[in-house]
Amino acid sequence: MNIKTPKPVKGYWSNGRFVKPEEIALEEVGPPSKTQLKAEAGEKQALGEALLTLRADLMARLDLPEKLLDALAQAKRITNFEGRRRQMQFIGKLMRPLDMTPIRAAIDEQANGSADLTLALHLAEQWRDKLIASDDALSLWLTDYPATDSQQLRALIRQARKDIAKPETPGEAPRHGKAYREIFQLVKLAMAQEPGA
Repeated sequence: MNIKTPKPVKGYWSNGRFVKPEEIALEEVGPPSKTQLKAEAGEKQALGEALLTLRADLMARLDLPEKLLDALAQAKRITNFEGRRRQMQFIGKLMRPLDMTPIRAAIDEQANGSADLTLALHLAEQWRDKLIASDDALSLWLTDYPATDSQQLRALIRQARKDIAKPETPGEAPRHGKAYREIFQLVKLAMAQEPGA
């Protein structure tokens, strides 16, 4: 006769009572541990390093404290390895009370570009392709952007249609000439001047 023994329950004994893993998760979270504090300090120091390479216009938007700006300017001048390391620790310390969300957003914007700028470029590309593909798109464009030099745009469209070369190998993208790029620049400029159209 086989007698099955029950599986042992996971957990541990603490202060005379058995604590299960589910109960541990429900317990109140205390102050951050030293490990968590060190990790946060390291992250803020890394963000401080990234601030050293941030463009001036993005830096101005952040509205950082004067003491931090001075420390960043000083860090750019320090060439000694140990001196720079200590300065970066100091910058990390100055960044502790700050909200990191706008700083991360500015660093991300520099790395990946602004979402608005990307959208504007995509719209300009779409308009360029529509203008080359269809004559109806030209009348729509001139309705939305009446300040456009229509003769110049028509000439560029004609030239772009002539310049489109068939790909030598199947699967390759068609090659475009100078007029194709000039239409894009004209469209992008017109859209920047009349953003509400």
